[in-house]
Amino acid sequence: MASYIVMTLLFVFSASAEFVWKHHNNEELPLVLEEVHQKCPNITRVYALSEPSVCNVPLYVIEFSDSPGFHQPYKPEVKYVGNMHGNEVLGRELLLGLADYLCDQYLKQDRRIRALIHSTRIHLLPSMNPDGWQLSTDTGGQDYLIGRNNNHSVDLNRNFPDLDAITFEFERQGINHNNHLLKDLTRLAAPLEPETRAVMRWIMSIPFVLSAAIHGGDLVANYPYDESRSGAPVSEYSASPDDDTFRELATTYASAHADMASASRRGCHTTSSDDSATYNFGKQGGVTNGAAWYSLKGGMQDFNYLATNAFEVTLELGCDKYPAASELAKEWERNREALLAYLWKAHIGIKGIVNDDSGFIQNAIISVVNITGPVPRPIRHDVTTGAYGDYYRLLTPGHYEVTASHPGYFPVSRVVTVPHHQTSAHVLNFRLEVCIFLTIF
Repeated sequence: MASYIVMTLLFVFSASAEFVWKHHNNEELPLVLEEVHQKCPNITRVYALSEPSVCNVPLYVIEFSDSPGFHQPYKPEVKYVGNMHGNEVLGRELLLGLADYLCDQYLKQDRRIRALIHSTRIHLLPSMNPDGWQLSTDTGGQDYLIGRNNNHSVDLNRNFPDLDAITFEFERQGINHNNHLLKDLTRLAAPLEPETRAVMRWIMSIPFVLSAAIHGGDLVANYPYDESRSGAPVSEYSASPDDDTFRELATTYASAHADMASASRRGCHTTSSDDSATYNFGKQGGVTNGAAWYSLKGGMQDFNYLATNAFEVTLELGCDKYPAASELAKEWERNREALLAYLWKAHIGIKGIVNDDSGFIQNAIISVVNITGPVPRPIRHDVTTGAYGDYYRLLTPGHYEVTASHPGYFPVSRVVTVPHHQTSAHVLNFRLEVCIFLTIF
C-alpha cells in the first residue's frame, strides 16, 4: 500500500511537471516557474522585481546558476526579457519553455546545458507587461495594437530615459564620456511607469553582460542604436561604438534560427509569393540596425548599453504577434538553438579582475583599442568593474590593446588576441599600483 502511494505521488508530480505548450495566464505563469524550481532547486531561484505592474501583477524572474542568488567573478550575467509589448506573446511562452528545458536537460546530464549553467548566471523574465497581455488576451489577441501598452496606455519601449540624445551631444562636442550616462540625465521626457522603474532597478543592480528583449511582428534581430543621430524617422544607420560586436550578436541569433536569415522566405504581412511590397530582412542576413529600420527614443535596448555594461539586442520572432497555441511548440523548435547560441555569446571577448595590493578595485575603467588593422581604432565605449573587481568585455575576433585605469592609480595596458570560436572569454587580469604624488615647495 505504501509503495502504491509513493508511486502515485511520483506520477502526480511527474505529470504536473510536464511542460504544456499553451498560452499561460498571469496566475499560471508563476506556477510554471515554481514547478521548474521544485524540479531543479539547486540551480534555480524564482524572484519578483522590485515593483509590480500597474494592476499589481508581480514581474517574476527565474534564475539559473550553480550558485543561485549570488554573483560570482568570471561568470557573466545574462538576461532574456519577454512580453514587453503585451500583445507580442511568443517571447513569454518561449522563456517559460526555455526554463523548463534548461532544468530537464540539466537533470539529464546534458553536457552543453550543464556547462552553460555552471559558467553563466541566466535570468529569464517571461512577462514585463502582464497587464497588456491580459488586455490583449481578453479582446481576442488579434488586434495589432490592443494590449501593446501597459495599463496606463504607455509604450514601455518608449519609456526609458533617452540616453542616446546625451551620447550624441557628447559626440558633437568632442566629449570623451561614453558610458554609464544615467547620471548625466537632467530631466525625463515622461514619467517612468512602474514596469519601467522595476526593470531599470534590475538592470542597474545586477552586472549584466548580455541581454535580449523578445518582441513580435516581424522576423529580425535588431541591434543598437535604435535612435538616429539626425532625428530622421527611418533609413539612417546609427552605429554604436561596438557595431561589429552587436552585428555578431544579432547574426548569431539569426543564423541559428530556423529561417530568420533565409533570403528565400517571404517578408511579413504578405499573402502572395511577391513580397515586393514588404521587406524580407532575410535578404540582409536576418539582422538590422535599429535606426536603419526606424528610429525610436526611450527604448530599453539602447538604455542597457548606455547606462550599464550590458549589450542588448531586440529579437522580433515572428510575423504574428499572438500566434495560436497550436503554433507554440513549432516556434520553440524554430528558436531553441538560437536561444541557446545567444546565451553562449556572453563568453566572447575578454574578462578579468582588476585589483591592487589591498583587494578588488570597483569602478575601474576598461578601455579598448582595436589594433587588428593598419590603423588603431579606439572603441569609444568603456566598461567598468563590479564589486569584485571583475569585468566582461564582449569583443569580436582580433587584436586589441586593453587598458585598465582608475583615479589614483597608474594605468596598465596589455595587448591581447581574441580568437575565433570562443567557448570562454580570454582571462586578462590587471594589478594596478597607487600613484604617489609628491608636492615640492
